[in-house]
Order: sequence, then structure tokens, then C-alpha cells
Amino acid sequence: MLNICLVAHFAYGAVTGGSHGSIGGVERQTSLMAKWLVSRGHKVSLLTWSEGVESDEVIDGINVIKICRQDAGLKGIRFFHPRWTGLNSAMKRADADVYYQNCGEYITGQVAMWCKRHNKKFLYSLANDSDADYKLPVMDTYRERILYRYGLLNADYILSQTKKQMNSLKSGFKLNSEIMPMPCPGPSREEYKKIVLNQQTPSILWAARIHESKRLELFLDVAKSLPEYQFIVGGSPQQEDSYFKSVLNTMNNLNNVTYLGMVARADMPDLYRSASVFCCSSVYEGFPNTFLEAWSQGLPIVSTFDPDHLIRDRQLGFDAVTKEDLISGIKNLCSNPELWQQYSNNAREYYANNHSVDQVMERFEAIFTELSE
Repeated sequence: MLNICLVAHFAYGAVTGGSHGSIGGVERQTSLMAKWLVSRGHKVSLLTWSEGVESDEVIDGINVIKICRQDAGLKGIRFFHPRWTGLNSAMKRADADVYYQNCGEYITGQVAMWCKRHNKKFLYSLANDSDADYKLPVMDTYRERILYRYGLLNADYILSQTKKQMNSLKSGFKLNSEIMPMPCPGPSREEYKKIVLNQQTPSILWAARIHESKRLELFLDVAKSLPEYQFIVGGSPQQEDSYFKSVLNTMNNLNNVTYLGMVARADMPDLYRSASVFCCSSVYEGFPNTFLEAWSQGLPIVSTFDPDHLIRDRQLGFDAVTKEDLISGIKNLCSNPELWQQYSNNAREYYANNHSVDQVMERFEAIFTELSE
């Protein structure tokens, strides 16, 4: 039996399910990993912000250990106490052999530092292309960059999601990593039922955290140019800032756009199956869960982000750069049922061969075992 600790501050909602575990992401994958490892008989701890009850609790066999409330402490010192001290205390209570953290942030360094001091193994997984960029373009503070670099350089094992990330990490940081596809729950080959293109009223789905890097405004510009299509937006912002208010105002003024807000995890499969195309308008990504979820249902994608050129090379949809490219890809798919069906079949087959949960998690289990030994 392995003793594993997963550090994911925001994963409490994902592990409890319901409307909290809404649109994919790191927390969704970490929760999935925790439940799978428990089902294999391993001891698993999950470190999160203190939500729900204040004390540690057991959820679906996972020992959920609370760090502190996210808003606890005094401004200016809460970074050190109770956030960092709370993390150290939670890691000590977990007393695991291997600690895992996904996503580049200052927490990467804090986890690595504790593991090094206590002679524990640290497995780190990149979540985004920017995590492998030596300039760390999305990390705003010197403190965050210093701690993240420390964590990266002191990890015992590093996982990348794509060849691009692996090469970037090697050239920028001189670090080796292993490419690991992310797991995604979806219908098995026996359960899967083909979806059918609705040519009468094609619907284009966009689902993500509403943030400037996701460029929802670009998707809405496409909607303005295709009034005969229906556009559906699922997701919410971390905070209702000026950007969110701007895109919300635009959505409210477009008759062919429906804004769903936060979508419950259980409702996402039906949302994919009712759509004609999934659209991504992001500046950068890692390997979006939404792509895997869409492909698991056989839904083609039109996207400005194409991990390792998979969409283009494997004909899983169309890659794009400009608004005109997005419009062209959407119209090509929705106006050609034979082409759409071919790309739908390709998407489903790619998912089944590369991202089914057992297939990926057995590789994770082998790495955890190797590090434990």
C-alpha cells in the first residue's frame, strides 16, 4: 500500500462534487486521482483550504486535511501565517511517503522545501505551457517566481503534458521530464453512443474559467458574426471584476448567446453531447480538461490553442489563430455532416486510446511506487 499526499488548495469543491466541481482543471484531476488511488487500496491525503467543516475529514475514503481558511490571517503576514505554517502543519499530519502537486505557483516551492527538509519525495506536474517558460510570464511577483523555481529545481520527478512543455523545460531550466497524458472520466467503449450533428440549429459551446487569458470576448465576436448559430457559455470568474462585467454585458446584448454560469459536473456530459462544436479562444493553456471531456463524447473542437498540434494532425477539429479562422472552422464542420462525423469519430478514438482513467492512472501509480521505493 502506498502512502500519498496530494496538495491542491482549491480541490475541496471538486472532491465533494455538486456545483463546486464545475469546469475541469487541476482540482478536478487531483480529485479524480485521489479517488482512483483510494479504490486501489492506497492511503491518500488531500490538502485543501479549510472549507465545509473546519476540522480534517474523510470523504470517499480520502483523508481531507485542512490548511487554513483562505481568508484567514492579517493582510501582509497571512502569506507566512497561517497559510505557509498551515501548509507545513497539514503536510506533517499527512505523513506520506510521496507528495504530489500540480500547477506552477509559489506553493510548488513550499512543498518542495518541506519535502527536502523531511526527506520525502516530491512529484510535480506542469499544468500549463507557462509553467515551463523560463521567463514565467504569468507570475507577477519576485517571491512567486523564486519559490516556483526552487520547487521546480528540487522536485524528484517532473511530469509534462506535451512535447512542447518537455522541450521548453529542457531548454529553459535544463530539467528532464516525462510526458504524462492526463486522465479524464468518460464513457467506456461499451457505454459510448455516437452523437449526431444538428444541422438545423448548430450550437457552439465555450466552457472555462472566465479570465482574460481565455479571451471570451473573442468567442463573443465570433457569435456576433454568426447570428444563425447558437452560442453557449459555461463558467464563472474567480471574482466579478471589470473584465467579467464587460463580457457579461456583451452576452446580455447578444440574442444568440446563452450564459449558463457555473455548470455542475454531472451536467457537463449532456452539455457536450448537445453541442455541435466545442470552441476554445485561449491565449495559452496546458492541456485543457474540457478538450478531453469533449473528445470523450465525440465532440470536435475549433481552437486557438492546439497542444502539440494534435487537433490539426489527428483531425480532431480545426486549429485557429484569428477570429476569421474560428468562424471558418465552425462553418466547415457544421455545414459538412460527413466531415463532422469523421472528426467526431477521430476525437472519440483519440480519447479512448490515450486518456481513459485506468490507462493513465496505472502509469501514475507506477511512478508513485518507484518514488516510494
